[in-house]
Amino acid sequence: MPLPSLLAVYAHPDDESLWSGGVLARHAAAGARTAVVTATWGTDTPRAAELAHALEILGAGKPRMLGYADARAPESAPGRTRLCDAPLDQTVRDLVAHLREFRPEIVVTHDAYGGLTGHPDHLHTHRITALAVHAAGLELLYPDTGAPWSPSALYLATHPHTAAQALGGHLTTAGRTVHSVPDEQVTATIDVRPWLGQKTAAILAHHTEVQRGAIPGLIAGLPSSTQKQILSTEYYTRHDLRTPPTPQTTLTT
Repeated sequence: MPLPSLLAVYAHPDDESLWSGGVLARHAAAGARTAVVTATWGTDTPRAAELAHALEILGAGKPRMLGYADARAPESAPGRTRLCDAPLDQTVRDLVAHLREFRPEIVVTHDAYGGLTGHPDHLHTHRITALAVHAAGLELLYPDTGAPWSPSALYLATHPHTAAQALGGHLTTAGRTVHSVPDEQVTATIDVRPWLGQKTAAILAHHTEVQRGAIPGLIAGLPSSTQKQILSTEYYTRHDLRTPPTPQTTLTT
């Protein structure tokens, strides 16, 4: 059975490779349509060029960038509103347009904690995506963005407590809180070792983040055996979006 089409929605250039690079490469290798929407950074910045290279490595098409400013980097999109400050209705509309144009079966994004780091842009991208996947299927919402489309499932990229305990020391700086979920909340554990070379290369394609010592830089400084250990598995919590109709009921108190 062919793998379903997949649209990943992440806050920053590099998030797609770090948290879903293996799954993106896996779907692309199987012939599935794959794409990535990135909420922040402008199309004329060096990080946009790095994103394009990373997506080429993963087979995930051309960048789709909403162009809002990073909460912590005003130079990311000069003159544009920070993602966290933009009107929610506008950001949801922007993403609905991509959902209706690409028409994915599966959408992947940050979990409700914003992943291990809890970056505010990660948190807000989660909220926008959760709203947009429902809004995209409602014909009276944003009718100018295309015909309605309902993905079948939303997958939240996350880490179980047991994995986070091992990963945290490698992927976050000392003293920072690591955000993870109880192991039983993880509903999909994906072995991405066959695509590890592509995933690692895509992460390292984000040269700006490697050079400034962000997570890609931390990974670049690790022995290859440790890179393999921490990057070979991806974790997700699945939320089904298409449900069969149920018999009509009346609410009672």
